[in-house]
This record gives sequence, structure tokens and C-alpha cells, in this order.
Amino acid sequence: IFVLGIGFFTLCFLMTSLGGQFSAKRLGDSPFTIRTEVMGALESRGVLRRMSDMLEMLMKRMDILARLENSTDFHKGDEARFPLDRFQPAAGLMERIQAIAQNVSDIAIKVDQILRNSLLNGKVLEGRRDQCEVPRDPKYPDCAGKVEWMRARWTSDPCYAFFGVDGTECSFLIYLSEVEWFCPPLPWRNRTAALPSPPPLPRVQAAFQSDLAHLLELIGTGKESLSFMKKRIRHLAQQWLQAARRLEQKLKGRQRDQKHILIHIGFLTEESGDVFSPRVLKGGPLGEMVQWADILAALFLLGHSLRVTVSLKELQSHLGVPPGRGNCPLTSPLPFDLIYTDYHGLQQMKQHMGLSFKKYRCRVRVIDTFGTEPAYNHEEYATLRGYRTNWGYWNLQPTQFMTMFPHTPDNSFMGFVSEELNKTERQFIKSNKVSSMAVVYGKEASIWKGKEKFLAILNKYMEIHGTVYYETQRPPEVPAFVKNHGLLPQHEFQQLLRKAKLFIGFGFPYEGPAPLEAIANGCVFLQARFNPPHSSLNHEFFRGKPTSREASLAGGERVSSQHPYAEDFIGKPHVWTVDYNNSEEFEAAIKTIMRTQVDPYLPYEYTCEGMLERIHAYIQYQDFCTTSSPPLPPKAKSPAMQSPPSPLSLSPNATHLVWSPSASRDPRAWPPVDSLQVWVSETRHSCTETCRRRGLVCEPTFFRFLNKKEVFLQLSIACNSTEYEMNHLYPAVAENVHECYLQKEPLLFSCAGYNTKYRRLCPCRDYRKGQVALCRDCL
Repeated sequence: IFVLGIGFFTLCFLMTSLGGQFSAKRLGDSPFTIRTEVMGALESRGVLRRMSDMLEMLMKRMDILARLENSTDFHKGDEARFPLDRFQPAAGLMERIQAIAQNVSDIAIKVDQILRNSLLNGKVLEGRRDQCEVPRDPKYPDCAGKVEWMRARWTSDPCYAFFGVDGTECSFLIYLSEVEWFCPPLPWRNRTAALPSPPPLPRVQAAFQSDLAHLLELIGTGKESLSFMKKRIRHLAQQWLQAARRLEQKLKGRQRDQKHILIHIGFLTEESGDVFSPRVLKGGPLGEMVQWADILAALFLLGHSLRVTVSLKELQSHLGVPPGRGNCPLTSPLPFDLIYTDYHGLQQMKQHMGLSFKKYRCRVRVIDTFGTEPAYNHEEYATLRGYRTNWGYWNLQPTQFMTMFPHTPDNSFMGFVSEELNKTERQFIKSNKVSSMAVVYGKEASIWKGKEKFLAILNKYMEIHGTVYYETQRPPEVPAFVKNHGLLPQHEFQQLLRKAKLFIGFGFPYEGPAPLEAIANGCVFLQARFNPPHSSLNHEFFRGKPTSREASLAGGERVSSQHPYAEDFIGKPHVWTVDYNNSEEFEAAIKTIMRTQVDPYLPYEYTCEGMLERIHAYIQYQDFCTTSSPPLPPKAKSPAMQSPPSPLSLSPNATHLVWSPSASRDPRAWPPVDSLQVWVSETRHSCTETCRRRGLVCEPTFFRFLNKKEVFLQLSIACNSTEYEMNHLYPAVAENVHECYLQKEPLLFSCAGYNTKYRRLCPCRDYRKGQVALCRDCL
């Protein structure tokens, strides 16, 4: 047994030592791994020699034991428990041990020879690594510059060492060709990447969910903002579930791939300051958290696989960020099909994903409350034209930005939901409305400052209620005749709105969810008209945001009131917009509102079903990773080069262009091209306004069909010259000089903005009733 044990131990030791040596020669392993394991094997060789010495010592001690055995009565008497023939003679045992020692010694010599050969090969490899030359390949023009950068700065971030960079030329080239992609692969590197990859597994199909409990677990705990979102989801759970069932019936079992989605709420991370969580219980703004709660509920109910993060550490872990300062790509392919985040999260991803950010940014969806206009999104253009801000210049597709309200069609309209009333609740509200009761929109005392004049007029006709936060003393900005309830929980605030006749705004906050909630509960919303409209040019709040919000040469839709959506998309009798500086107009509006009977009203696009429908369509049809941009114009055209014929034709009444019945249709195009109409704007109208005046919506994805010289001819527009330039107002015509302009940069296609010099070519489409984001056939 002793001999077998020694032999087995020796075999295991040799397998471990030599196994590590041979494993170092696997295809695709790094040369740095080989070097490390060779050093380990050198230590193993010393252990083998010490093992041989120990066996020789054991042999000597067994010799002494044999001599002692000959001088005792160990083999005599009846006391022996086992027969003597069960023991081997001591001399035989010594011979076996000596033979084992000799074998181990021979093995040690053989291992030494193997290791010497390995070291010799390692030195050859080391020499090859030190002798690498930067390749001159026109397909990799940046290789030499990147190698020069690595020489100077490879120690600036530990992530380079993590990927095997050690300061040698070859380690630079290996990194730049295998981790990044600036240099060609080295011919002497064993590579398995050339092997054909197995076909992708079939995608799991998304199934509508019927229980929100798991979503509440995913959201987590530890922040007041998260608690607020979970309470909102629980409160609206039944409406969400009913809406999901209705949409499921509407889709009639249509196949939908389940997406792996990361939701990273950047503004709630400690690194971004998380200014919202401490203010949740103190009257702070809740609009962003309302929207995020609804986004989470919609994505979950649609049956997608979600991961939710509100910390930078969790974000790094889910993305696979290597250790270091964020200059290197991710350690593995991105495991998510989509990432929903905000501007804070976008900045964090850019800082920690290295080149992978550029590779995967097409999968990002940015929740952007006020919108990002194309002129601010394009980095080069924004810098040259003075549109650069702290939040813009990301060079994303403008429709990757998703807004709270449909400010401009250049961005995708995400929205949120308001609570719907059933028939019983609607009847109860109609019979219990107090025609002389008003609630002021504003939970912070600063909003009330300087509003004494308006409040005094309102107090003549109505009892005024407020929900201003305070800790111990009543805020001095709130007049004594106002009944202040303090900060109310959401359900108590809803009950207050169901009694009130009027919900009045004092100009701030802009475009929050509360006015829609008030209108849904049967209130009339009264707000101030801004003259001049507020924008980044004249108001501090919008300064620095990537939108001018002014219908001018610069860009988007003007902020002509506190809530432009309510003014433009809802209007009277539910929404009244008046000049607060005109006391007579203000007082007359109050009198009229008290006499006006209104029913609760909620636009379909702000119901649970409307939001589910919209997000389903975005996930199903928006693809910014495979959609190719239209080709840029050639620098020079030969006479033989002809543009493809325009797929557009003149409408029967010859006022605009439509998609030609004879033109081919790409079934993957979304929105469907049949919904396209091409109109020419007036000089003082943006494309957004031009389409709106015709009961249509501007659709920026259709600009690529208009950006052709032939379209001007089809519209009977004479062009003495046609130029390609970067300008967010193009394609357009300067009629006074008959100069036509086409867009050179597809990222600058924009529905927003006008200039009195130009008439713009505008792509318009139809839309579903109550759902401006989707055309009639978009589902």
C-alpha cells in the first residue's frame, strides 16, 4: 500500500506539473500566459529534485529499520496478529523504494529537458515579441498613430495591463488588433476567430405578463425615489394589466422577440448627485420618476427581460467593464439588446465603455424630458454654429431621444400615463364638483412668490387650495386666505382634484404630468400665455439644454405657455391659456370657466394602453443598428452617372407629392412609406408647423426620400444651382435667387426650425387618432 501511495502521488504531481506546461500551448492563448506558466514549471522542477532527495532519505531510514528488525523478536511468537507471509522482507521494500527514487530522478531529468526546450521556445517568442514592426496597411490608417499613443500612455490606465499590454511593441499590436480594431491581426498569432461561429440560438418569444410582483423586486429598495415608483406601479397595477390584455388581443398573437433590456436611471446614482430622492417627500419634482415608473411597467408587461440599475457599480458589472479608468472596450459582447437611460447614464456609459460605447450606442434610448434637436445633437455642426451645450453633441439618431411630451417629431415621444376613470367614478365626479373651488399647481413656496395680484382676483370668485410643502411654519409666500393642505400623498391629491373645478398654473414647472391628471379628473386647467415665448435665448431654465424650444431660425417648437401640449393638443374647454398681465382677460376667463361644464378627459396616448402600444411599436420596428444612412453625394459625377428615379409622384390635385403606386416598397421600412406626403413650407413655418396645418405630422425618417434634385423638379421648383451643405433646414429652396440646397449630413434632418430665406421640403405622414407617435398602419 505504501509503495502504491508513493507511485500514485508521483503520477499526480507529474500530471499537474506537465499539464500546466502543455496547457500553456493551447491555441489562442496569450504569450503572456505562456511566460507565466513556464516560470511556474521551473519551480516544479525544483520540487521534483527535493522529492528525489526525500525518497533517498526514506531509503536510508528503512535500512536502519531493517537492521533493527533483525535484532528483535518481531517475527517470533504467537502474538503476531497476521501471518508473516503477508509482509514483504525489508530488503525487498528497500529495493522498491530505491527503484522509485531512481524513476523520479529520471523523470526529473526528462522534465528538465522539456522545460529547457520550453524556455528556448519562450525566448524565441519573446524575441519575436520584441521585434514586431508596425504594419503599413492602407486598410488600417490609424494603426501607427495608435501604437505611438500606446507607447506614451499605456500605463495611464490599468485596463491595458488587464488585457496583456506590457510595454513591448508586440503587446501594443496584439491589443490594437485583437481587443481594439485599429491594427491588422499579426500573422504569427494563433487565432481561433477564423473558425465559423455556430448559428445563433432561436430567440425566446415575448409573452405579456400578468403579475407585476417580480418587477417590484427588480426595482429594489434603499431610495425614496424607488419607493415612490413602486407605489405608483402598485396603484396603477389593475389598469396596466387590463391594458396589456387589450393590446394582446389587438396584436392577435403576433410573434415578438423577447429583448434583453438594461434600464439604468442615471440621475438617481450617487455619482450624479441624486438630487431627486431627498426631495421626494419635500415637494420636489416628481415628473421624471412618474415617467420612469411607467416605462418600467410597460417594458415588463410587454414580456421583455429587464435589469434595473441605479448605481455606477451595478452598471459596470452588467456591462462587463474591465478594471481601470474606462479607456478600454468591454471584456465581452454587450449582453443587452436595448439600454434605456438618461443623459447622466449616457455620460457614465461613455466614460466607462471605451470604444465599445461607439460600437453599441445604436442600442441606447435616452429618456430626455425636454428633447434634443438635431442642430444640438451633431457635434461638429453644433460647435461651428454655436449650438453646443453641456448636454448635446452625442451624434445619435435624433429619434433615439425619447421625450415626455411630443415637443418635436425629431425625437420619439415616450410619454407617461395618467389614471383612467371608470363610468362610476366619472359620474361621481360630475355630481360632486364644487364650481367655486380652485387648486394651485405648485408644491414649492417659491412658485407662489409675486403672484398676489392673480390670487386676489381668483379669491373673489373661488376658494383657493394649495399643496405647498412645509415642515413647521406656514410658508410666508402663501396668502392667509389660501387653504394649504401641505404635501399630499398621490391618492389624496387625486381626491382634491376630483372636487375642484379649476387647476391653475403660475408658469412653472414646465410641462409636468399634473395638468393632465387634473384634466383627467374633470378640472379645467388655466395657464399663462408667455409673450414672448420662453426659450434658451431668453429664459434661464432652458439655457444649456440641447433645444432652443423656439420656432425660429434655431430650432424647435416654442414654449408659448406653461404646458404647450395642453394648449395645442387639448385646448378649450379643458385648457384655457390667457395673458396673466391683462387683469380683465384673466378675470373674464375665471367667470367663464365657472359656468362651463366639462367632463373628465384623457388623451388616448396618455392611457396605459396607449403607452404600451407606442413602446411595443418602438421596440418592434425602430432599429438604429442595421438601418443604413442614405449615401452621401459623390464629390463629382460623370455624365454617365444617373440618380435613381424618384419613388414619388404628384398627387391628383397637384398640391404635393405622394409615394408612387408603381414604386417598390421596402417591407422593413417603418413607418410604412405609403403614409408619406411631401409639402413645401411657407418661409415662416417649420416643417412641424407645415404638416400640422394639414392635419399631419412631420416624419424625419422620410427626409431621405426628399433629399434629391428630382424632387424639386417634380414640385415645379426652378433651381439655377443645387448644392449639398450641412444645415438643419435643408432640403430647401431660396426662391428669390432660385438656389436649391440638399442635406449633406443625414443626422441633421430636422422637422424643427425655419428661416425667412427658405421654403423647406417637408415629409409629412398621417397618424392614429389620439396617438400622434404612430401612423395609421404603424402597428
